Amino acid sequence: MNKQLLYAVLLSLPVFTCGGATKVSEKILNNGLKILVKEDHRSPVVVSQVWYKVGSSYEPGGMTGISHMLEHMMFKGTDKHAPGEFSRIIAENGGEENAFTGQDYTAYFQTMEASRLAVSFELEADRMRNLHLLADELKKELQVVTEERRMRTDDNPQAKMLEHFMSTAYSNSPYKHPVIGWPADIANYSIDDLQAWYQRWYAPNNATLVVVGDVDTPSVFALAEQFFGNLKPSDIKAIKPQTEIEQLGVRKMKVKVPAKLPSLMMGYKAPSLKTAEQEWEAYALEVLAGVLDGGSSARLTSGLVRGKQIAVSVGAGYGLTTRLSDLFQLEATPAEGKTVADLETALKEEIVKLQSELVNSDELQRIKAQVMASAVYERDSNFYQAMQLGMLETVGLGWQKEDQFSDGTLRLLGLLWSLLESDSLLLLEEPELSLNAGIVAQMAPFISKMQRTRRRQVLVSSHSDALLSEQGIDGREVLLLIPGKEGTEVKVAADIAEVRALLESGFTVGEVVLPRTRPNTDQQWNLFE
Repeated sequence: MNKQLLYAVLLSLPVFTCGGATKVSEKILNNGLKILVKEDHRSPVVVSQVWYKVGSSYEPGGMTGISHMLEHMMFKGTDKHAPGEFSRIIAENGGEENAFTGQDYTAYFQTMEASRLAVSFELEADRMRNLHLLADELKKELQVVTEERRMRTDDNPQAKMLEHFMSTAYSNSPYKHPVIGWPADIANYSIDDLQAWYQRWYAPNNATLVVVGDVDTPSVFALAEQFFGNLKPSDIKAIKPQTEIEQLGVRKMKVKVPAKLPSLMMGYKAPSLKTAEQEWEAYALEVLAGVLDGGSSARLTSGLVRGKQIAVSVGAGYGLTTRLSDLFQLEATPAEGKTVADLETALKEEIVKLQSELVNSDELQRIKAQVMASAVYERDSNFYQAMQLGMLETVGLGWQKEDQFSDGTLRLLGLLWSLLESDSLLLLEEPELSLNAGIVAQMAPFISKMQRTRRRQVLVSSHSDALLSEQGIDGREVLLLIPGKEGTEVKVAADIAEVRALLESGFTVGEVVLPRTRPNTDQQWNLFE
């Protein structure tokens, strides 16, 4: 790893610890199912999670998003339970349940009163091997997922920008694809596709069962053996390596989406904890993210928002626990009167400063306090404790990293602190965050045609003559905007004489558009349904 940050080669120094970690017990059933149990008796509640080693980064081209689609279908019934019965049974027992899909995993969870753990196990074991995929249910869920994508991505400028940013950042890494999938792939899923994906990945020897809460460990192991022990394993074939090719220069793009403010995203290829040659490299990047964006006193906020007042918001992030190498990301929105170019220059100056100036002891003290506080608060949540165990195990780091996760960063901070005090600092020869190999995406806002017509009446005409030509319109559907009127009612001009009369009375011609369907004469319809 290359980075002109403080060189930390020894992470074994006993400098700081978080302490108070509760023992995690592990058992592997004969069919390969791994069970992790962590007792927490502070409340009579238990969280049960089943993690599968499959996510969007496992998907081939043309099948993007199928892991997420299967997640939806996992609630649509088995040979034993009808569609919707899973959620009904959990609710009847006072529990909550849901699921989530990521780049590297798919997970299902329930939060129950501790004595109802068997209910969760029985349902999860049933759908692990006996899912009943129905064409009618798929048809309905396709509409749900399509709407989910529209709401979360297509109608969200920042999310849309991030999607295009990721697809530009990577050449061949599967992280270039959105977890929810590309629209064309979503529209073409079949029952056979889902059945094949389910049979390939959903098996006990590709899953981890995590239980955290008010439980007795031996009893949990016995219960898991009772419900999961008879499930047959599968022959899970490993996917081929998917290593991102070397980037040879800066990649830039401008994303044009309906938005009121411009925005900027920047990224640098960086190893994760799993792919780094030495673990301290990943922890150092985590520290870097904290130096830049660790609260209101961090460099980006204090320097660019309050100091130079060049940004209204700014942040940095890093994926420490991804299965493949990820990005070190920066994002910001320029302040009024400032441009995206100004902001890009300022962010690059902050990167250069990291490469040329040492992190001071006050910054390390702040990050140390944040790491320790975060570790304490995370252990307040049964769900988060289980999630951390499941995620670390599923991405291939191993659940044993749980305690090392925060302690590793603290050890690095402690070592950096020691080097600062002794003036024995070693610098790397080249910066990891190279300004010549980054990815920059700029969001250029514009007002869409539909936005221009919002809250106004519009008049539609399909006529073409000299009058329309004088307005710069050539024989296509025309929107005539009526300024100041409320609503989105659409009326059709009967003939060109009516168009001329309306123009002469003060109406103005708006954008030239091609509606999907032209309304019949005198028909009224809503543009925004």
